Order: sequence, then structure tokens, then C-alpha cells
Amino acid sequence: MAVCEHGWFSKRFIYEESFQMPFLVKGPGIKAGKINYDIISNVDFAPTWLEFAGAAIPSYMQGESFLHTLLGKGPKQSEDTVAYHRYWMHRENIHNSYAHYGIRDKRYKLIFWYNQGLGLPHTKPGGDKRVDDQEWELFDCQEDPMELFNLWANHEYAEVRERMLRLLEAKILQIGDLPAHPVAFPAEKLVEMYIPGANIAVRAEQHNL
Repeated sequence: MAVCEHGWFSKRFIYEESFQMPFLVKGPGIKAGKINYDIISNVDFAPTWLEFAGAAIPSYMQGESFLHTLLGKGPKQSEDTVAYHRYWMHRENIHNSYAHYGIRDKRYKLIFWYNQGLGLPHTKPGGDKRVDDQEWELFDCQEDPMELFNLWANHEYAEVRERMLRLLEAKILQIGDLPAHPVAFPAEKLVEMYIPGANIAVRAEQHNL
């Protein structure tokens, strides 16, 4: 396996230039020259290599094995699969980057800039009101690969906005993160739609606050 950096310092932002990274794999049963556009994340690496080695995958791991994808087997990836990113070190001393989180499916990206340190280490409280306002961004990465046009307030994308918000809240709930925005969908509905059978009662209570 080879995972390469691409010249963007520290890669804190969720925009495409820093969010995506080159990824190459060579191994038994993996067809040479194959290109795959499924969504995978760093947290998926460990479960994949454990399955490759025939070892058990601990239940506490957040990622999912993509070994079946490498071997060209198994079901097609769900359209609801997303990659999640959160940068929480709001305005830390070196980079002064702003806190945000979001998701990306195969076409769209939803970002919430919550711009708050939340009292966490190495963060700063909000400062200038003009730059510390919270903001949503929605991008069509197929039609707008440079992410220049924010579609969040575009009524033509209302259904996309609602779907991506559901997926964001479901992912936050699934991995046990805490939302920094007022949640729009009750945890029980998200579990039923996206993570059936999950035992996340405590997280659901936090999510619905």
C-alpha cells in the first residue's frame, strides 16, 4: 500500500485539494491497473488489513473493511456512503485554521463551519464577529470541481441539502461525535434509515439535545 501526500501543508481543510489523496495497493488477488472510485477513509485501512490477514476486526473500530473492493468482489458501494472530516483545533497558534466538519459522497459535499474552540486544548475562542459567523457550504463536486459555488441557499438543491444533512447527522451519530449545529433529524429516525440495529442509546441522547 502506498498513501502519498500531495504538497498541501498539513491538510486541515475539507476542500478537495486537501481532502483527497493518492492511494495505491498491490497484493495477492488484486487486479493490476484497476481504478476504483469508491469512497474510503483512513479509518478503513486497519479493518481492511486485518481482514486481509484473516484476523478478527475489533468492534470498537470505526472503519469498515474494503477488502472486497480491492478483490473486485462483494456488493456495490451504497450511494449513502460518505467520508467524514472534522477539524476541531479552532485558530490554533500555528495555522489559525477554523473549526469545521462535513461529509462528501461521490458527488456532493456538505460543510459546517462552526468556528468555535468549544473550550478544547490548543483552540482559541471566537474573535472577530465578521469572520466567526457560522456557515454552511454545499458543493456539487461533479459540476463544480473547484468548489467555487456554494449551493446551500439554492432552492433547486433543497432535496440534496436535506439528504446530505441527514447523512451528516447519521455519520456523527454512528461514530459518536458531538454535533456543533442544532440537529434537524431525531436520532431514532437516523438509526432506522442508515444504521439499523445499532445500540447507540447514549449517543442518541446526546445527539437529540
